[in-house]
Amino acid sequence: MEQESMFDALDAASVVSDPATRIEKLRREIEHHTYLYYAKDAPEISDAAFDSLMRELRELERENPELVDPTSPTQRVGGYVGEQFAPVRHAQRMYSLDNAMDLHELDAWTARTVEAAGRDVEFVCELKIDGSSIAMTYDAGVLAKAATRGDGTTGEDVTVNMRTVRDVPLRLRDQGIAGLSDEDGSVEVRGEVYMPKASFDSLNTAAVANGKAPFANPRNAAAGSLRQKDPTITQGRDLSTFIYAIADTQSIKADTQWELLQWLRDCGFHVNPDVKLCATPAEVHAFCEDVAEKRSVLPYEIDGVVVKVNSFAVQRELGFTAKAPRWAIAYKFPPEEKTTLLRDITVQVGRTGAITPVAELDPVRVAGSTVARATLHNLDEVHRKDVRVGDTVIVRKAGDVIPEVLGPVLSLRPEGAMPWEMPASCPSCGSPIVREDGEAAFRCISMDCPAQALERLLHWSSRGAMDIDGMGEEIVARLVESERVRDVADYYSLTEYELATLETGRVNKEGEPIHLGSTIAAKLIASIEASKTRPLARVLFGLGIRHVGKTTGEQLASAFPSMAALMEATEEQLAEVDGIGGVIAQSIWAFFANKDNREVIRRLERMGVSMEDATAGEEVPQTLAGITFVLTGSLAESGMTRDEAGARLKAMGAKVSGSVSKKTGYVVAGEAAGSKYDKAIALGVPVLTEADLLRLLEAGSLEAAGIAARTQE
Repeated sequence: MEQESMFDALDAASVVSDPATRIEKLRREIEHHTYLYYAKDAPEISDAAFDSLMRELRELERENPELVDPTSPTQRVGGYVGEQFAPVRHAQRMYSLDNAMDLHELDAWTARTVEAAGRDVEFVCELKIDGSSIAMTYDAGVLAKAATRGDGTTGEDVTVNMRTVRDVPLRLRDQGIAGLSDEDGSVEVRGEVYMPKASFDSLNTAAVANGKAPFANPRNAAAGSLRQKDPTITQGRDLSTFIYAIADTQSIKADTQWELLQWLRDCGFHVNPDVKLCATPAEVHAFCEDVAEKRSVLPYEIDGVVVKVNSFAVQRELGFTAKAPRWAIAYKFPPEEKTTLLRDITVQVGRTGAITPVAELDPVRVAGSTVARATLHNLDEVHRKDVRVGDTVIVRKAGDVIPEVLGPVLSLRPEGAMPWEMPASCPSCGSPIVREDGEAAFRCISMDCPAQALERLLHWSSRGAMDIDGMGEEIVARLVESERVRDVADYYSLTEYELATLETGRVNKEGEPIHLGSTIAAKLIASIEASKTRPLARVLFGLGIRHVGKTTGEQLASAFPSMAALMEATEEQLAEVDGIGGVIAQSIWAFFANKDNREVIRRLERMGVSMEDATAGEEVPQTLAGITFVLTGSLAESGMTRDEAGARLKAMGAKVSGSVSKKTGYVVAGEAAGSKYDKAIALGVPVLTEADLLRLLEAGSLEAAGIAARTQE
């Protein structure tokens, strides 16, 4: 039976005569039930009763605007503020953790820790939430600032957005304030913002229905939602938090991590219930084994277990290395493997005609997302793994990102399952498939293959090439089917009317076709127009010349100042370009020798697409010569792609690499930075924010940008 509200006995006349008292009691009541719902997982009233309290509070505040307070539950969504995403310096550094990649490494760490402490040590085990780190500062019990982790020292101000997350208390409960060492002091708590699995699935389902790209995993979805410029979008994303740490352990009346977790609950924070106080390393080992088995049934994603020394005094004795605390470690789960049925092996035709076998799987959730397809790379790989249609196969994500079929479960192979062979003809156009000597890939030899045309069109509009935002597979396929677009030059003759009236393939309730619409059409036309100014290197990459990737495109643009000069170059001249050998030179020459290709390029030029290197003839000071940069995450604020940022760094003499090592000069970490960021922290490589990068590109040198120079080993 639902508990009676504490307000049921209030005298109605007193409520009307004293709105200030009623408002304050309503706020306390709502805060109380929010605490029970999120911190205790023990709601006492129904959602409808809670909503009724909120409606009454909103109405009273509307009638008495002078009584509105920033900490009121009604004020979770605020307006825009100028400080949003501004730098915020953390009270103390937010360290990364060292990793134990298996239970043997974990056991070795707990043994070393006990030995270093010189006495028996208690440990606290907490689930390692796969989300986005957050630090929140409370002044006099009121939420004053929330910041992302950033580089560990300085993060970004996301206070406005964090106020919309319903399990974040806008002010601490009295019981929590009483636990502060200095009741009038400030405190910085830390934790993780995450998106539940069900909410992630709903978000992606809605995105796909609206023609938008889905998020790769809940962690990226949480990080992206946290950095929305419009806080109402963040509010609609159903984010949650788990809080588990404090910047300064001496700022509260607690002596252990276990007591800290209880204090956090008292404050009103959402604390993960799956934590364990372990008296011995053996208990730590057992807890990690148990969690690894049940991770798939949790309503949120985890990628390991964090193990901490319980005593704050022992933590202080053990201290820190330059990179991480000595008193904590992250036990990382091995790559998650699942079994599922291989329904079919189909082939996919690429933009250069390469035929790639693809495993069509019964959908299975692996490492945070649903996998239904996985590349099998080539025929040799299919035979090496001996996967056959009808097999039960083992699936995992390489690096927790790329779906991969490891092989079959032979004991479950059905009778009569036959080895798979490449089809003799292209499934798209029916032309013969051939395999050239020395190559692993089979290819369709037809230049008129519709599948190749579709892939070439998609490649041209992709972010790494001409970056026509919104020109995704569904729209391009419809443009090809309706014969509005046959080659990349046709993009630039499209009208807003043609796009607006393009049928999407869906129908409304009346059975009438749904069209793309004027809003999307206008955005696409603007994006197409913007693509005309892309650098020559991007144009060359976008043309889909075989063997010409991003780096080769940059080398060609550097050696030849214009498309006209490149088109007239001989094979010998092309082969002389640094990094381009005979095979690539022949492929480039053959592409430009083709009259159809030359005609497409002439049409692109007539439509206004840039055919010259904008930096040709300019002398850019090589202030970054010899320094290696690695870029990770998205550069959301500037709107640049990583390739564009990399090209600008290269123009200043820098090297841009895809991997982090001790010799890396700097790592530039954008939004949703991944493992490269973690590796940089672990190796002590300086991490620059997107703001640092923009300042560097504007100033022209590290010194002028106020960035400390790094002496590389």
